[in-house]
Formats: sequence, structure tokens, C-alpha cells
Amino acid sequence: MNQEERKTAIRRMRVLVAAACILMLLYGLRLIFLQLVNGDDFKSQATNTTDYKFTVTAARGDIVDSSGKRIATSVTGYNVVLNKLLMGDEDLDGMLQRIVELLRENGESWNDSLLISQPDAAGHYTFTAEEGSTKDQKALAAMKDNLGLQQYATANDVMEKLVEDYDLASYPLSWQRTLGGIHYEMQLQAFSNVNNFIMAENVSEATVATIKEHSLSLPGVEIVETSTRSYEQSTVLPHVLGRVGKITAEKWKVTDENGQTTYPLREKGYNMNDIIGISGLESAYEDELRGKDGVETITRNSDGVIVDTALTTVPEPGHTVQLTIDSRFQKAVDKALAENIDMINRVYNTGSMKAAACAAVVLDVKDGSVLAASNYPSFDQNLYATQYSEYSADESLPLFNRSLQGLYTPGSTFKPAVAVAALDSGLINRYSTVFCNGVYNYYSDYHPKCTRHGHSGNIDVITAIKWSCNIFFYDVGRRLTSEVYDAYAYKLGMGVRTGVEVSEALGHLTSKTDSNYMESLDVQAAIGQGNTVVSPVQLATYAATIANRGTRYRTHFVKAILDSNTGEVLQETQPEVMDVIEDRGETFDLVQQGMIGVSQTIPVLASYPYTIACKTGTPQRSEGYYVGSTYKHYTNTTMIAYGPAEDPQIAIGIVVEYGGGGARAGNLVADIANAYFAMQDGTLNEDGTIGKQETAADSTPADQTAPAQTETGTDTATDPAAGTTDAAQETAPAGQDVLDN
Repeated sequence: MNQEERKTAIRRMRVLVAAACILMLLYGLRLIFLQLVNGDDFKSQATNTTDYKFTVTAARGDIVDSSGKRIATSVTGYNVVLNKLLMGDEDLDGMLQRIVELLRENGESWNDSLLISQPDAAGHYTFTAEEGSTKDQKALAAMKDNLGLQQYATANDVMEKLVEDYDLASYPLSWQRTLGGIHYEMQLQAFSNVNNFIMAENVSEATVATIKEHSLSLPGVEIVETSTRSYEQSTVLPHVLGRVGKITAEKWKVTDENGQTTYPLREKGYNMNDIIGISGLESAYEDELRGKDGVETITRNSDGVIVDTALTTVPEPGHTVQLTIDSRFQKAVDKALAENIDMINRVYNTGSMKAAACAAVVLDVKDGSVLAASNYPSFDQNLYATQYSEYSADESLPLFNRSLQGLYTPGSTFKPAVAVAALDSGLINRYSTVFCNGVYNYYSDYHPKCTRHGHSGNIDVITAIKWSCNIFFYDVGRRLTSEVYDAYAYKLGMGVRTGVEVSEALGHLTSKTDSNYMESLDVQAAIGQGNTVVSPVQLATYAATIANRGTRYRTHFVKAILDSNTGEVLQETQPEVMDVIEDRGETFDLVQQGMIGVSQTIPVLASYPYTIACKTGTPQRSEGYYVGSTYKHYTNTTMIAYGPAEDPQIAIGIVVEYGGGGARAGNLVADIANAYFAMQDGTLNEDGTIGKQETAADSTPADQTAPAQTETGTDTATDPAAGTTDAAQETAPAGQDVLDN
């Protein structure tokens, strides 16, 4: 190679090297641009991930008694949950069959609310909705609407539509029904990539183990830890605590009168299959008890592979609701009700007519807090679901909240309210008298009577209350008129809301606006008859207001809201004055003297260590019986009481259905007071018993005859216009009552 050729080769080599360097520089710059400048964007495009968020349910807050003992709590349970995102391309129906078989082997059920039977031998289906069940009939109608069917569609029509919609024609008929039911439930729960399906709830540990053993063949089938409601003291205050349950379709999707559809619970953060308080305190304090749900985030790439699972928001448990009741005292009052019902039937109601139900409410006079609200008979919260049919079919109505929703004629317990009205308004004073000769002759065609038990002649207000003189209150009530004494009765707590946090019956006071009103009703209502009906909680509130000399506090069950983790008091219920009757002079002194006088006519209260003020009542029921040719009404037992009279601490309202004479509740008042003072001095046991001390009802011999204690003056007066009502919603059993007048 000559010199010229060598130079040419060198030039070409340099050009090639320069070109290679330029090319490498360009590639380097491009690589820098891709990796450093837009690296995150291109990485995201390469992976193409999607985040899916799932709710992690927070534990529900506890409900505890005044000393912190749990009544309602949350316990860990396990649900079988289907996650569509994790299933991938798995055959859904084949997987459902495998899950059902595993559940069957372990004796478990699965979520299936389809109201259709399994096919009969001919392959026909029938609806399983109960004819008398409003809930079932609504669910049946909704099912047909959801499937786009007419309301006249048969069970066979519904199954045909399900088989078509869910492509189940290739399966045997029994599997068509099973899979169709599950698919319909999935539709109700909106099963999707972002909404899991709860296949089975509260499964056993054996089922948990079985599902986990088969996890490789069941992709997307998970065991999810959850919290379920449990009642550690399941017989304490069940009517007031209420229940929790799944969100119903009616509550989830709300359509107003204009056809506008809203989802109020979804807007508050609920999921369709969440548990919510549906009655009682569980419902009233739902926002406090619910807690804040957490969030689990699952990340999937463009190939459908799960690349990450993380708990992105930790759930926070609900707050603790602390009640004003002490569970020991509540149990003691429950026990006293049962024992005194038994005593009344052994000693007094010896015929076929028996006292079968009663209610008692006990309040703290100082602030209106409920210390006990007892119903007899009652029920067990933990057995509610499994024994609902038995409970609801029981003629004694154990599910009925008599203490708050039972409405009863108050009888002579109403007389102190009339006395307060007459004294405070100035119609009478301590020296005013009414002549009692046993018959009230003001009206020419109506002559109601009085037994004149323990009294006759000129009667003042103290004597009238003590001996329950009907003539005195007929005359005073007529002169006052129902408009005046009703106004005072409202202020005292009857016929109005007491303020409790749960549902309560309003009651009714006899009024001139009543459809059956006539002037004689004013005198009937003045002795607590007529159209007047009140609840036991109103009687207790009324007694507490008299004890407080006219100051009525809001009656309430909740003491405080506590932080579930620290126990810190977040909110405390303060005494709230609802109404006041200004004590003009000696109004409440005179009424109290009369009520103390009543207790002195009842041996068990006359000999009680503390002074008890009370008023008995023997109100008529609408049903009656004949003694020879004489027709008599069955009567309830009613009583209001408070004590110690010198410094009142507790007030009591009592009703015993078909109990007879009002004084028969004397033993019950003594038993309740015994339990209260035992609680104060620390001798009240966890089960509600008082050390080794006998209660008044315990000490009554089985063969004892009726003692001297009697209802001092009957509440009853023969009056065709009286309109005596019985709002307790009971069916009168056949038999004869032994009246104690």
C-alpha cells in the first residue's frame, strides 16, 4: 500500500470512528431520556398496574354497664369470602360447586335468600315465602322486580329466568336451584372486581381449616376474619339494647314520593352487606358504635398478576357506650319481678286467672338516669335468632318491651297528679275537705262510688291520698277539669316523651277532644281511668318528679361515650331539666305526706328501714267476668314509689297485668329497694342476689293467706261512657280474678 492509499484508509477509519461515536452518543442520550427523564412513566406503561380497594370492617364498639362490665361486645368470627379479582379465569360455577360441597361436609349453610324450594320429583318449584310475613312478601316482590318479571310470575318462571340469565341449563335441577340462589345473592351484593361476595358467615374453625387445605384449587376463596355481635350478659336489658343486622334493601335504596332514588347509607360510607344497628341502643348509637373501616389495596398488573397487597388504612374500632344501669341491679329487679308474679299467683290469684306479665322501671331521682328497666317475661339476646319463632308465638309476648312501650290505665296512681294540680293552682289547700259518704251524687244520672276503706266524712288531701278516696278526687277533678290536671300531669311526665334514647310509647291523657268525651269522663280520668293510658317508664318519671318537688329530668339510659382503646370519657350525659312545677308553699309536702301514709297501710313498707312514699292503683281492664249475676272487670296492679322520703334516691314505676289490688306490688317495691341499698353497700352479688339475705317475696310462705295490706279505695266506677282502655295488647285468659279492694 503506497502512502496515498494509507492516508485514504486512515481518513476513512477516522470517519467510521467518528460516526460510531456519534451513533453511540445518540443511543446514550436516548437511553438517558428513557430511563432518567421519563423512567417512571415508561415503567408504569410497561407494568400497567391497577389498584383495587376493599373495605376492612372495623370492630363494633362495646356496650357496658355503669361499672364497665360488658353487656354487648364483638367477638372474632370467620366468613368465607369470594374475591372476583383473585379468581382470574377460574370457572365460577365449578368453584361454587366445590365450595358448597365442602360447606355441606362441615354442616355449614351459605348465603341464599332466594324464596324458592328445591325441585320436587316432577321438577317443579314452589315459593317458600310465608303468607303472613310482610318481610317475605316484600322480598318476593323485589325478587321478581329485580329479575324483570311480572308479579304474577310463578316459582317455575323465576327459576327459568335464573337458569337463562346465569347459563345453568347444563346442570342438574338441584344444582340449578343451588347455583341460581347463590348467583341471585351475588347480584344482591353487587359482586364485582371491587366488591367481594360473602359466601358463608360465622363458619366453624373446622370449616376454616378445610377451606385453607383446598386453597390451591380455590383461587379467590378467602377466609376473612370479622367481628360478630355477642352478648356476654344476654338477659340484661335485651329490649332496650336492641339488635344488629344486615342492611336491608329498603334501607340501602330509598325511593321518595317523587320517585327520586338515593343511597343514604352508601353516602355515609357503608357497603351493601355491612352490619348495622336496627333497633334499640344499637341503632340509636350506631354512629358511635360503628367505628371507621379500614382499606386493603390489591394491585394487579396488565397481565392479571397480583403484584402487591397492603393494608393502606388501618380500621379503628367503634366507641364504647356506657349505660346508667348496673347489671347486678338489673338482674336483681328481673329476679324480683319473676318472684313477685309467682307470689301474687300463689297468694291472691288462686283461681284460673293468673298474673302473667309485668314491668318495672327504676330511676335515679337526682338526674333521671335509668337504673333498671325490667320486663317479665323477657328473652335471651343470644337465642333471639334461633328461637325467634318460639318467642314471637308465645302468648305472653316476651319480645314486647312493656317497660317503655306498654300502655296501661294508671288507676289511683294518677291521684297525686290531681292533688298537685289542685294545690298548686290554689283550688284547695291543706284544710280543704270533701265529704265522702261512698257515693258521688253531683250528677243526676251518674253516681260513681268509693269503698270508704279506712275513711269517711270530711276528707282532706292527705287523707284522700292515703286512703285513695275516690269521692275526693271525683269532686276535685270535676272542679279542676281535665284541661288543668292534664297540664300538670304532662309536666310531671305522663303522656309525654320521657327523653329515653330508644323508642317509647307516648301514651294519652283523657281530653275534651276525645271522640267519646262527656263530662263524666273528667271525674273518671281524675282517678286514673277514662281514656288515660301511660307507660311504666312514665310512671317512674312521674314518681321521680314528685320526689324532686316538681323538677322533671330527662330520663336516659346512656351515661357516657368512651374511647374503646384508652377508656377516656369522650362525652358524658349531663342532667337535663325537661320541665318544672314551681312549688308554691306546701304542695309537694302535702302530697308526700299522703304517699307516706299509703306506705303505712302496706305492712312490708310500713316496717321498712327507710321511709317509702308510694301510691297504689287497681285500674280496670276492658275484660271482665261474672260473680253470680254481677259483672266485674279484671284489674291490673300499678304502683309508683320513691325513697327514702327524707332524701329521695330512687323512684319506681310498676305495672302487673291481671295483678289485682295495687298494694300487691308492695313486696316488689321492698325487693327493689333491698337490691338498691345492697348495691350501695357492696352486698349485691353478680347474679343479682343479696348475700344470704331473703327478699320480701322469698319470705312469703306458700300457704300464706292474703295479708291485711289492701288497695285503699277502688279505682273503678260503673260508667258506660268511661271508655276504659287496655293498651297493653294482651289477650285475656279465661278465669276469675280474686279482687283486693
